[in-house]
Amino acid sequence: MKRDDSRTMANKEYPPSKDAPQFKCPHCGTIAQQHWSTLRFTRDQHTGQPHTAFLGAFKPRMNAYAVSGCQVCSEVAFWRAGTLVWPIANQIPAPSADMPEAVKIDYEEARAIYELSPKGAAALLRLAIQKLCVNLGGTGENLNADIGKLVKNGLRENVQQALDVVRVIGNNAVHPGQIAIDDDVKVVSALFGLVNIVVENMITQPAKVAEMFNALPDRQKEQIEKRDS
Repeated sequence: MKRDDSRTMANKEYPPSKDAPQFKCPHCGTIAQQHWSTLRFTRDQHTGQPHTAFLGAFKPRMNAYAVSGCQVCSEVAFWRAGTLVWPIANQIPAPSADMPEAVKIDYEEARAIYELSPKGAAALLRLAIQKLCVNLGGTGENLNADIGKLVKNGLRENVQQALDVVRVIGNNAVHPGQIAIDDDVKVVSALFGLVNIVVENMITQPAKVAEMFNALPDRQKEQIEKRDS
């Protein structure tokens, strides 16, 4: 059976990796070919001042500084001893387009510090869903109570579970609990996707349905209203 290369590529994440001919660019997020150059720090023989020199498209050595250049956005990334040092690769998904601005601020801050402080990111995401629950009709005084109120109002079980996962892990980030965040940062990275799932279910989808319903002819909407009354 012939392999579908395009499907194979789509199913791979291609994180930034030393020597890789292509990976997901940490700048533009595109899976793109990379141009590699080594970078050596030397001193001017006359002035003694340090300067750098690119040594062309050579394969970077483990003990050398290296630069990879994205063939799509033309931005460069800097590597030392085979480790990406700038920019910090962020594989966390961007916030949903319909995420309320106040929630998005905390989400983006959590996204920015995730690799440096998973605990801090988890705590910020808990704050984000607390603000999100306020946007959905909660008081903001007690997150657990706000989720319970949403459940009484018909919140879908999968959305309730997503909220509670972020709430519980976020609480554990601030107060010692049974979840060892330092030992399993993948748990924290998954929280970002859960926040987007809540936004999709509670804001994006209802807005799309309402838009389509409102586009129906007034006569049909009146008939539906009479039926339901």
